[in-house]
Amino acid sequence: MTGKIESAAGFDELFAAHYARLTRLIYRVVGDIGWAEELAAEAFLKLHRNPPLSDHNLAGWLCRTGLRLALDNLKKRKRRAHYEAQAPAPGAMHNPEEALAQLERQVRVRQVLAALKPDPAAMLVLRSEGYSLGEIGALLHINPGSVGTMLARADMAFRKEYVERYGEC
Repeated sequence: MTGKIESAAGFDELFAAHYARLTRLIYRVVGDIGWAEELAAEAFLKLHRNPPLSDHNLAGWLCRTGLRLALDNLKKRKRRAHYEAQAPAPGAMHNPEEALAQLERQVRVRQVLAALKPDPAAMLVLRSEGYSLGEIGALLHINPGSVGTMLARADMAFRKEYVERYGEC
Protein backbone atom coordinates (compact mmCIF):
# COMPACT_ATOMS: atom_id res chain seq x y z
CA MET A 1 0.00 0.00 0.00
CA THR A 2 1.27 3.44 -0.80
CA GLY A 3 0.29 6.90 0.22
CA LYS A 4 -1.07 8.77 3.19
CA ILE A 5 -1.68 6.17 5.87
CA GLU A 6 1.58 4.24 5.78
CA SER A 7 3.27 6.50 8.30
CA ALA A 8 2.11 7.93 11.60
CA ALA A 9 2.57 11.44 10.21
CA GLY A 10 0.42 10.57 7.20
CA PHE A 11 -2.28 9.16 9.44
CA ASP A 12 -2.17 12.25 11.67
CA GLU A 13 -2.49 14.44 8.58
CA LEU A 14 -5.48 12.41 7.37
CA PHE A 15 -7.07 12.62 10.82
CA ALA A 16 -6.60 16.39 11.00
CA ALA A 17 -8.03 16.85 7.52
CA HIS A 18 -11.16 14.71 7.94
CA TYR A 19 -12.06 14.27 11.63
CA ALA A 20 -14.17 17.43 12.04
CA ARG A 21 -16.10 16.85 8.81
CA LEU A 22 -16.69 13.18 9.66
CA THR A 23 -17.87 14.11 13.16
CA ARG A 24 -20.36 16.63 11.71
CA LEU A 25 -21.65 14.03 9.27
CA ILE A 26 -22.15 11.45 12.02
CA TYR A 27 -23.73 14.10 14.27
CA ARG A 28 -26.45 14.63 11.65
CA VAL A 29 -27.38 10.96 12.08
CA VAL A 30 -27.07 10.50 15.84
CA GLY A 31 -27.87 14.01 17.14
CA ASP A 32 -25.32 13.94 19.97
CA ILE A 33 -21.89 15.54 19.59
CA GLY A 34 -20.14 13.32 22.15
CA TRP A 35 -21.53 10.20 20.56
CA ALA A 36 -20.57 11.52 17.09
CA GLU A 37 -17.00 12.19 18.22
CA GLU A 38 -16.74 8.69 19.65
CA LEU A 39 -18.01 7.09 16.44
CA ALA A 40 -15.72 9.23 14.28
CA ALA A 41 -12.76 8.12 16.39
CA GLU A 42 -13.93 4.52 15.98
CA ALA A 43 -14.00 4.96 12.18
CA PHE A 44 -10.39 6.17 12.27
CA LEU A 45 -9.47 3.26 14.52
CA LYS A 46 -10.97 0.86 11.97
CA LEU A 47 -8.95 2.59 9.26
CA HIS A 48 -5.78 2.24 11.31
CA ARG A 49 -6.36 -1.42 12.23
CA ASN A 50 -7.66 -2.65 8.89
CA PRO A 51 -6.97 -0.16 6.09
CA PRO A 52 -8.47 -0.66 2.64
CA LEU A 53 -6.26 -2.20 -0.03
CA SER A 54 -5.97 1.14 -1.78
CA ASP A 55 -5.74 4.57 -0.27
CA HIS A 56 -7.73 5.95 -3.19
CA ASN A 57 -10.71 7.91 -1.81
CA LEU A 58 -9.98 7.46 1.90
CA ALA A 59 -12.40 10.29 2.65
CA GLY A 60 -15.19 8.27 1.04
CA TRP A 61 -14.13 5.16 2.95
CA LEU A 62 -14.24 7.11 6.22
CA CYS A 63 -17.67 8.56 5.42
CA ARG A 64 -19.12 5.15 4.57
CA THR A 65 -17.59 3.58 7.66
CA GLY A 66 -18.69 6.44 9.93
CA LEU A 67 -22.24 6.37 8.59
CA ARG A 68 -22.47 2.60 8.97
CA LEU A 69 -21.21 2.87 12.54
CA ALA A 70 -23.74 5.61 13.28
CA LEU A 71 -26.67 3.70 11.80
CA ASP A 72 -25.66 0.44 13.49
CA ASN A 73 -25.30 2.27 16.78
CA LEU A 74 -28.76 3.84 16.40
CA LYS A 75 -30.24 0.38 15.82
CA LYS A 76 -28.44 -1.00 18.88
CA ARG A 77 -29.69 1.82 21.07
CA LYS A 78 -33.22 1.42 19.75
CA ARG A 79 -33.14 -2.33 20.52
CA ARG A 80 -31.71 -1.68 23.95
CA ALA A 81 -34.34 0.94 24.73
CA HIS A 82 -37.04 -1.49 23.59
CA TYR A 83 -35.79 -4.25 25.88
CA GLU A 84 -35.19 -1.90 28.79
CA ALA A 85 -38.75 -0.61 28.45
CA GLN A 86 -40.03 -4.17 28.76
CA ALA A 87 -38.07 -4.83 31.95
CA PRO A 88 -39.98 -4.32 35.16
CA ALA A 89 -39.20 -1.13 37.01
CA PRO A 90 -37.18 -1.61 40.17
CA GLY A 91 -39.21 -1.44 43.34
CA ALA A 92 -39.03 1.74 45.32
CA MET A 93 -36.90 1.71 48.45
CA HIS A 94 -38.73 2.75 51.54
CA ASN A 95 -35.74 4.01 53.45
CA PRO A 96 -31.96 4.29 53.29
CA GLU A 97 -31.45 1.22 55.50
CA GLU A 98 -33.32 -0.98 53.02
CA ALA A 99 -31.31 0.46 50.15
CA LEU A 100 -28.06 -0.24 51.98
CA ALA A 101 -29.14 -3.78 52.88
CA GLN A 102 -30.05 -4.48 49.24
CA LEU A 103 -26.74 -3.09 48.04
CA GLU A 104 -24.86 -5.27 50.55
CA ARG A 105 -26.79 -8.37 49.36
CA GLN A 106 -25.94 -7.54 45.75
CA VAL A 107 -22.25 -7.15 46.58
CA ARG A 108 -22.25 -10.47 48.44
CA VAL A 109 -23.96 -12.27 45.58
CA ARG A 110 -21.48 -10.82 43.07
CA GLN A 111 -18.54 -11.86 45.25
CA VAL A 112 -19.88 -15.40 45.57
CA LEU A 113 -20.54 -15.60 41.81
CA ALA A 114 -16.98 -14.42 41.16
CA ALA A 115 -15.67 -17.21 43.41
CA LEU A 116 -17.49 -19.90 41.41
CA LYS A 117 -16.22 -21.45 38.19
CA PRO A 118 -17.37 -19.52 35.10
CA ASP A 119 -19.93 -22.02 33.74
CA PRO A 120 -21.86 -22.52 36.99
CA ALA A 121 -21.87 -18.77 37.62
CA ALA A 122 -23.10 -18.11 34.08
CA MET A 123 -25.83 -20.73 34.47
CA LEU A 124 -27.10 -19.12 37.68
CA VAL A 125 -27.14 -15.65 36.17
CA LEU A 126 -28.95 -16.84 33.05
CA ARG A 127 -31.50 -18.73 35.13
CA SER A 128 -32.09 -15.65 37.29
CA GLU A 129 -32.81 -13.72 34.09
CA GLY A 130 -35.55 -16.19 33.20
CA TYR A 131 -33.84 -18.30 30.56
CA SER A 132 -35.18 -21.83 30.15
CA LEU A 133 -32.97 -24.88 30.62
CA GLY A 134 -32.88 -25.39 26.86
CA GLU A 135 -31.88 -21.79 26.25
CA ILE A 136 -29.13 -22.00 28.87
CA GLY A 137 -27.81 -25.18 27.24
CA ALA A 138 -27.79 -23.54 23.82
CA LEU A 139 -26.13 -20.36 25.05
CA LEU A 140 -23.39 -22.17 26.97
CA HIS A 141 -23.00 -25.04 24.48
CA ILE A 142 -24.03 -27.62 27.07
CA ASN A 143 -26.09 -30.75 26.42
CA PRO A 144 -29.67 -29.66 27.20
CA GLY A 145 -30.29 -32.90 29.10
CA SER A 146 -27.46 -32.04 31.51
CA VAL A 147 -28.43 -28.45 32.25
CA GLY A 148 -30.87 -29.24 35.06
CA THR A 149 -28.35 -31.35 36.95
CA MET A 150 -25.56 -28.87 36.37
CA LEU A 151 -27.79 -26.01 37.48
CA ALA A 152 -28.69 -27.87 40.70
CA ARG A 153 -24.96 -28.39 41.36
CA ALA A 154 -24.26 -24.73 40.63
CA ASP A 155 -27.00 -23.74 43.08
CA MET A 156 -25.52 -26.01 45.78
CA ALA A 157 -22.02 -24.60 45.14
CA PHE A 158 -23.39 -21.07 45.38
CA ARG A 159 -25.19 -21.78 48.66
CA LYS A 160 -22.13 -23.50 50.14
CA GLU A 161 -19.84 -20.60 49.19
CA TYR A 162 -22.34 -18.04 50.47
CA VAL A 163 -22.77 -19.79 53.83
CA GLU A 164 -18.99 -20.18 54.23
CA ARG A 165 -18.50 -16.46 53.64
CA TYR A 166 -21.55 -14.88 55.25
CA GLY A 167 -23.44 -17.45 57.29
CA GLU A 168 -27.02 -18.42 56.45
CA CYS A 169 -28.57 -17.51 53.07
